[in-house]
Parts: sequence; C-alpha cells; structure tokens
Amino acid sequence: MKVVLVEPEIPFNTGSIGRTCVALDLELILVGKLGFSLDSSSVARSGTRYWKSVQLDLYNDWAEFVRRRKPRDEQLYFFEEDGSQSFYLPTYHPESYLVFGCESKGLPKAIRESMKHRTFALPMKNKTVKSLNLANVATTVVYQAMRDYF
Repeated sequence: MKVVLVEPEIPFNTGSIGRTCVALDLELILVGKLGFSLDSSSVARSGTRYWKSVQLDLYNDWAEFVRRRKPRDEQLYFFEEDGSQSFYLPTYHPESYLVFGCESKGLPKAIRESMKHRTFALPMKNKTVKSLNLANVATTVVYQAMRDYF
C-alpha cells in the first residue's frame, strides 16, 4: 500500500504522514509542486527522527505519476470531504494508492472529475466542520485500509 499526497502545502502534515508510513512500512509518494522544501526542518521535525527512514518517491505532476507507475483504476482510492462513498465501504487492494489532495484545495479538479467513482469521504456528524486535518485523515484512512492485513 502507498500513500500519495498531491501538492501538499503544510510541512508538518507531510512529516506526520511520513512518520505513519515508516511505522507501517508504506511508501510515501509526493506529486506536484510542494508548499515547502523537503529539506525544511519543519518536515523533519514533524517526522522526528523517522523522516530519514521514509520510503519517498517524487513526481513532477499527476501525469508523470500515472505514466511511470501505471496504476489500475481499482488500485486508486481518492479521499475528499465531498467523496461520493464512505471510506468504510471498499475492501482495499494490497497494492492500493491512497491519494490525498492539498490542504487548502483538495485534489485538482481534473482528477476529481475523472475519478468520481473512486472518491471516498470520512463521515463528519457536525456540518460546521468543513474538513479534517490532512495528517489525521491520512492516518485514519491508512489504518482502515490495512485492517485486513494485520
């Protein structure tokens, strides 16, 4: 299983997600323009001493990621606050790509429109909360996705 962040903006979130990836032996894939430098101390601080152990791969944009990785549709799971399905529903493929957009805008419109059928959301009871923290969502999704593999 792999975690994909598309254009992440906040180094603390990426560092925290990287730490979760290390804990679960997952690859972290960063796609597109980053809102920070990877040698930023804030990324390392969030990932603490584990950042150097992150299995990290980088792609310039979504097209390059798709061209080089060649993921099948059934391997791709996209997460958005307005996803059409609950993240509890799928049985996640062991070679899944769990894909998250940037903190302020979510996934790019082109991806959202072309992959609506593969977009999932976490439930939120109180509608005054627009969205959840990216690092919290990614960790929650990863553990749900891996529930059958522990």
